[in-house]
Amino acid sequence: MGYESRMSKSFEDALNLPLDCRSKYILFSDCHRGTGRANDNFLKNEFLYLAALRYYYQRGFTYLELGDGDELWENRSMKKIKEMHKHSFEMLAEFYRKKRLYMIYGNHDMVKKNEDFCRKFFDTYYCDKHLCKNPLCPDICFYPGIVLRDAFGKRDIFLTHGHQAGIMNSTFWKVNRFLVRYLWKNLELLGVPDPTSAAKNNTKKEKTERALAEWAKKNSMVLIAGHTHRPMAGSQTSPYFNTGSCIHPAGITGIEIKNRCITLIKWSLGTRYDQTVFARREVLGDSMSIDLF
Repeated sequence: MGYESRMSKSFEDALNLPLDCRSKYILFSDCHRGTGRANDNFLKNEFLYLAALRYYYQRGFTYLELGDGDELWENRSMKKIKEMHKHSFEMLAEFYRKKRLYMIYGNHDMVKKNEDFCRKFFDTYYCDKHLCKNPLCPDICFYPGIVLRDAFGKRDIFLTHGHQAGIMNSTFWKVNRFLVRYLWKNLELLGVPDPTSAAKNNTKKEKTERALAEWAKKNSMVLIAGHTHRPMAGSQTSPYFNTGSCIHPAGITGIEIKNRCITLIKWSLGTRYDQTVFARREVLGDSMSIDLF
């Protein structure tokens, strides 16, 4: 099965959500939440992530996570990830209770396809404040993709992780997981980058981006993905967008969909004149109206 077939299969199995003038979605991808060790790249940006989620929660956005939310290739224990990033999971629970949380799996958290895995780790979390278990995301499903169906009959928007562009990150993901877990994780500590990763290998990154952009154009679809960790704003001639990631040293990037516009945004550390530090939201590039496609 080629990448076009894998992309089309994800589209066919996707969850449908509405897209109209009132829709407000925030898209993040590639959090790679870890266990707090040296390879937990999310840890340093978690306060930005929490600040962003509180901002969007208060403003009525629905949170869509486009895969690789948890780093389950380098780490075997989802339990330890939940314990380490308890505040993040508490925020996810808040969105879920309001029916404003939908999640996609990526190659690094492909195990979330398994319903038993989800029941075991996403039904509850332990609340330190009340010393008891609270509901997390009971009965949640992780999808291969999400389609935002345009209420006005124009182009729909397809959201997916983007790992389908490479056979080793999709069909043979278990082989790649083994290599990352037992080989590349240790070599990266010595400064050797993982050559199998589209996020760390520029040749693979560009090949993946070309494949995703070609699929979007060929299928007359606006496509928003993650996976490569490189934020991208599409255009009328190339309707491919990328959220970027939540683990870049300079901050986290994502995409807002509001007022029928797609906007690439960045959250980073800012300093006021009185030397106080704050989480700063900024727009990257120009917003793109959905009605232009």
